[in-house]
Amino acid sequence: MIVLKGELWRKSAKAKDKKQKRKEESERTDRCWKLVDEADRVEDVLKDFVSFKKFTRNGLNLDLECFTSANLDPDILNWAFLLTKENMQNQYESNWGWNDKEKLKELKEDRIKFLVAFDENKKPVAFTSFRFDLDFGEPVVYCYEIQLINSVQRKGLGKFLIQILHLFAIRYQMHKVVATVLHTNTASRNFFIEKLKYTTDDTSPLDECYEIISKSVTQRN
Repeated sequence: MIVLKGELWRKSAKAKDKKQKRKEESERTDRCWKLVDEADRVEDVLKDFVSFKKFTRNGLNLDLECFTSANLDPDILNWAFLLTKENMQNQYESNWGWNDKEKLKELKEDRIKFLVAFDENKKPVAFTSFRFDLDFGEPVVYCYEIQLINSVQRKGLGKFLIQILHLFAIRYQMHKVVATVLHTNTASRNFFIEKLKYTTDDTSPLDECYEIISKSVTQRN
């Protein structure tokens, strides 16, 4: 009977321990979702970064603005779609296929935000679309697209846009910035992995045509 009581006590202790861990994990998830939702409710996440609203390097003089998918001008949304199609359709078709409706649907998703660069004539020349999300239990900034017209490429603008996403991650207490790159997209891989030092994320699947990459951010005290 003493042995039996000991076994029952151990089983009871293990059950309580599991219950406590589930409770802690649930509370952690709730806290992370709260962070994501609080960030998502901010329409202009660029407002706290006044010095990053201009890009004046390498012959460029650009103004940056942030939008939600709901308040983005339809003409700019269409421009973003066409630029993405121009830059990415061949890459998509050689992997999982290109679909106009699906890409437009992605760009119009409720939680998607846009960081857009405009030239001196108020014409858009580059953008990144992103969202605050909970990815495998971690609050993240997920970069969906970063697209630039040819004339502003290789001038530091792409790096600048991603740096701003990292500032958003720090400001709103996200753990990292995440992106997806196709294995066949050499330019994108060089940009993120070689230039910006992104690494393969723990959540990246095996035997797929794409890779999930990420870079952690250092939170302010």
